[in-house]
Amino acid sequence: MDDLYDEFGNFIGEEASASEEESERGIDAGAYVYDDYAESAPAEEAMDVDDEVPSNAVILHEDKKYYPSAAQVYGEDVEARVEEEDAQPLTQPIIAPVEQKKFHIEEVDLPPVFFNRDFMTDLMNYPSQIRNIALAGHLHCGKTAFMDMLVMETHDIADRLERRIGRKRDEQLRYTDVHVLERERGVSVKSAPMSLVLQSTKGKSHLFNIMDTPGHVNFVDEVAAGLRLVDGLALVVDVIEGVQSNTEQIIKHAVLEEIPITLILNKVDRLILELTIPPNDAYFKLKQVIEEVNRLIHSTCTKLGQSEEARVSPERGNVLFACTDMGWCFTLQSFAKMYADTYQGVDTNEFARRLWGDVYFNPEKRTFARKPPQDGMVRTFIKFVMEPIYKLYSHTISDSPEDLKPVLEGLGIVLKPSQYKLDAKVMLKLVCEQFFGPSTGFVDMIVRHVPSPVDSAEKKLKRYYTGPLDTKVADRMKECDQDGPLVVYVTKLYNTVDAKRFLSLGRVMSGTARPGMQVRVLGQGYSIDDEEDMAMGTISEVYIPETRYNIPTDGIPAGSWALLGGIDNSIVKTATIVPPKLEGDEDAYIFKPLTHITESVFKVAVEPINPSELPKMLDGLRKINKSYPLITTKVEESGEHIILGTGELYMDCVLHDLRKLYADMEIKVSDPVTRFCETVMDTSATKCYAITPNKKNKITMIAEPLDDGIAEDIESGTVKISDPARKTAKFFQEKYEWDMLAARSIWAFGPEEMGPNILQDDTLPSEVRFSHFLLMLYSESQVTVDTHTQFPSFPRRMQVHVSGGGL
Repeated sequence: MDDLYDEFGNFIGEEASASEEESERGIDAGAYVYDDYAESAPAEEAMDVDDEVPSNAVILHEDKKYYPSAAQVYGEDVEARVEEEDAQPLTQPIIAPVEQKKFHIEEVDLPPVFFNRDFMTDLMNYPSQIRNIALAGHLHCGKTAFMDMLVMETHDIADRLERRIGRKRDEQLRYTDVHVLERERGVSVKSAPMSLVLQSTKGKSHLFNIMDTPGHVNFVDEVAAGLRLVDGLALVVDVIEGVQSNTEQIIKHAVLEEIPITLILNKVDRLILELTIPPNDAYFKLKQVIEEVNRLIHSTCTKLGQSEEARVSPERGNVLFACTDMGWCFTLQSFAKMYADTYQGVDTNEFARRLWGDVYFNPEKRTFARKPPQDGMVRTFIKFVMEPIYKLYSHTISDSPEDLKPVLEGLGIVLKPSQYKLDAKVMLKLVCEQFFGPSTGFVDMIVRHVPSPVDSAEKKLKRYYTGPLDTKVADRMKECDQDGPLVVYVTKLYNTVDAKRFLSLGRVMSGTARPGMQVRVLGQGYSIDDEEDMAMGTISEVYIPETRYNIPTDGIPAGSWALLGGIDNSIVKTATIVPPKLEGDEDAYIFKPLTHITESVFKVAVEPINPSELPKMLDGLRKINKSYPLITTKVEESGEHIILGTGELYMDCVLHDLRKLYADMEIKVSDPVTRFCETVMDTSATKCYAITPNKKNKITMIAEPLDDGIAEDIESGTVKISDPARKTAKFFQEKYEWDMLAARSIWAFGPEEMGPNILQDDTLPSEVRFSHFLLMLYSESQVTVDTHTQFPSFPRRMQVHVSGGGL
């Protein structure tokens, strides 16, 4: 080897052959062609490619390609990651599997039902057979349990639930509570819509669209959103607790919205098992609760100047007696039918009218009288209704199986031998289900006292529609015409299971909602003069809402509820869905935004722990604003992101959804602050004033109470500051007898143009160099000062005098 080099290190050996030279210096990178079409390309094309890059071109070291790239090996649509050795622990995968987060309980498959789902969709074509109602009441009064009773009657899921989740027979189902917080806390947070086919006592089927609403006072916004879609209210009251605070608010709101009220007296068995009072005392307790409800209805109707047709009474058939734990309910008419089926010749309606009040039965003459024929006689309700129920409970709980069996057989109740060995509560429920039968009394009550979508359409339009009622579109909505132009009133948004998008729940007022339809989404800020709050969209999906599962369908006609997908991007709270072009080029109008029972007074500030996640938090706040009807999110002048809610529980649920569902991040939350409100009981005795910095203007202020009724008109939208000044002045002149100068000097309503306050210029002609303003303020009948205490307030009127020469 030493002979090949001289003393200076120069090579002096023989020239190497071509093969050896290639092995030493390596093969040229240009020889490798990593083109997918290289093998199939013709020879001429390959030569053309080689001609583009001269063989003697200089190729830098960093440009040489010794191996094919990952995209050439695996394809362009595959993401490739290169990791250093030992960069991650062995327990952590390099590419983690995709996890789909679920925050709601959802049925994997459609559960079996006792009715035909095709028959349910056919019923939608007959609006007269549809009833839209809401179940509302105070916390823990039994609304969700009543819904469970209807679900178990229509769904064949009892055995499946026991096998899958180990549910016991005496454990509450809570079928409409699907949110994780609802399951953990045992409190409904969201309103839950569900469509069921139920039969009346005559065997006629009806489609019931039922909205199960929360009972906690913090979630009254869900009740307000649900009442916009319904034609009647089923008020649930616990007979032991009676009318409570939230029950009173719901009654007042329903009367204000002119929604028919039916009463469900729930937990009647507590009078027997807990209070253990005799049947006569149980009658007076039931009567007291009914009178308390009627007293509230009467006082609210009197204040609003409405008729008292909303009165509830058992003999009228709009009061239902129920026990959701035992799975039974009845009206006087349905209970009288049980006697008519047993004894021939009994007139159900006439007998039912005599089962309430001071009516007594004379067994000797077999007649009814208003006074007891003899001492010791009891009222017909006690004799024919309460005493049989008491005896049924007493025998089932206390008798031995040998003594109980003949008693039940005499009533037509048959139990299996193994069922006599069950727990007393479980066996009592089986006995009551056979004795009372299905909830046909509830169906009869709703069908009789709640109007169908066709009958209530005109009233809905007069109250909520902002457009004229003499147009073709309005006529189609009055008729619930499924062949007319599509008009959907959306009041609620529900997130999907993965919380990535929302489905819009609305009532189809006209036409038929079908997938693939091009529509215009009109937000609550839309008007003919300002079309900014409008967006074009396409309905991607149409579902029949069933809470735990949704039934996809090819169309939902007018009169029913529909869950619409693909149009939620531009909807914040409420919206009106219309076609891109109406008949005859008519102008599109919206339905009124929600008017809530209460206001948001609980405030917190939020910010991300990691500042770089601010856009993520803002997207979560946007989704929170969609999910909760009453929530308010805004940015203050200081730059803080503020959330306004109704109370502690409400805010806790909001922050949970922000952290876990929508933003999936940790946030910092400030200490809560409660907004205080004041009121004015009399005209100010003194004038408050302030001087502007230039010392040339002086502002004086006085306050006085506001006339009764003005606040309600402003909040309900009867009068708007956006209306022409002449129209506003005429309204106050005619209804409240304001003088012309005062009516024409109104400057603003506030706060946010819908608040019950008025700013008025009260300048007198004699004040040449002075300006005189009048500000009339009004607050709600109850003002929340903190989360536990409420103080009453009154209508108020504040007078502001502004004087100076530099205005």
